[in-house]
Amino acid sequence: MGKRAVMAALWLALAATPVLAQDAGEQQPDFEAQLASRFAPPPAGWQVPRTEWGDPDLRGTWPVDYLGQTPRERPVQFGTRAFLTPEEYAAQFEEAQFQLDRYDEEVELGVMSMGHWAERGHPLRQTSMVVEPANGRYPPLTALGQQLRANERTSWNTEVFDSLDDFGIFDRCLTRGMPSSMLPGAYNAGIEVFQSPGLVAISLEMIHETRLVHIGGTPPPPAVQFDLGYSVGRWEGDTLVIETTNFRPGMSMGPAPNSDRLKVTERLTLMNPDQIRYEARVEDPLVMEGHYKLDIPWQRHPDYGMFEYACHEGNVQVRGYILSTSPRFAAQREAAWAAREAAAGGSASQ
Repeated sequence: MGKRAVMAALWLALAATPVLAQDAGEQQPDFEAQLASRFAPPPAGWQVPRTEWGDPDLRGTWPVDYLGQTPRERPVQFGTRAFLTPEEYAAQFEEAQFQLDRYDEEVELGVMSMGHWAERGHPLRQTSMVVEPANGRYPPLTALGQQLRANERTSWNTEVFDSLDDFGIFDRCLTRGMPSSMLPGAYNAGIEVFQSPGLVAISLEMIHETRLVHIGGTPPPPAVQFDLGYSVGRWEGDTLVIETTNFRPGMSMGPAPNSDRLKVTERLTLMNPDQIRYEARVEDPLVMEGHYKLDIPWQRHPDYGMFEYACHEGNVQVRGYILSTSPRFAAQREAAWAAREAAAGGSASQ
């Protein structure tokens, strides 16, 4: 699509959206109406489709790569304002399109760089994926939460790696935890939903995990824990409600590593043939003072291909970080460099 067509589509979208408050500190009116405006009205006479056994049919591929330009937490300058003005959205849309155009430029040049690496999409009108608290930001951390965050070690805050404890859960390709696994990352943002009587399976492209939602089930004893928790579902009308508990501590990528009291309550509602409203209420009383809620639209993409997420090519990167930075291997590194310099010197003399 050319830039002129892109901008025309942008302004059509803007024209279809209600006028928003202009003051960055002003709460926008009709918040629920603003949230509803993200979804196209269903066709006349449309009803939520049903599976062969009578449940609402959510099956399909719902990649969230197109949400990559919308931040999880609201930038502080927006205060309690949950939606961008038309002017703000136009500016952010144009900047996002500028980044997306790098892909086409790389194709023309025959190179693969960040334009191919990252899946960014265009921004939503929302100023953040978090809609509660009112400021669109994570709630304050408890004393334990602050301690857990301060002690968390990942490749984002560590330069010397001595053991596996110096790597985060994402570094080690274990999981992104909840609710991060349901949200876009830099790439591989596919989500596919499968259903059978009494069970909903949610397959995640990144880290190649699959969540099993037990319809009408009960959680196991608290001592039984899982990286993505244990999910129990029920139908409230046409909405799938999922309550997930029994998390293994330290397996989330939220404001701080989670405790075993983490609970995530999700609601998936088919709003029209090709859009789902995804809501997630996240609470962890040992880590956060209060809860936060995510509210985003999912878009059906039947032609999306779910790729294998190989993560570490050759499965050697963790070992490589330790060998190249740990003091325990300093002598080995020095010997290797000396051998290379000697070999280079010998080649030069010949």
